[in-house]
Amino acid sequence: STVQMPPGVPVATVAVDGARNAAMLAARILALKYPEINAALDQAAERERARYERTASEALAKLADR
Repeated sequence: STVQMPPGVPVATVAVDGARNAAMLAARILALKYPEINAALDQAAERERARYERTASEALAKLADR
């Protein structure tokens, strides 16, 4: 659960045991000031997108073989 913060106090939440997502959120905030972090995050997002596409393609191929 979260606590309602007063106006003007931003709040961001991540799941329990969501350390990776918390780190990505922190990095996205830092990327607003540091272009090199933004570039690294863009590269990481592209790698994840490609990995998800491969996984989906493999799963669909297995379903088609049934």
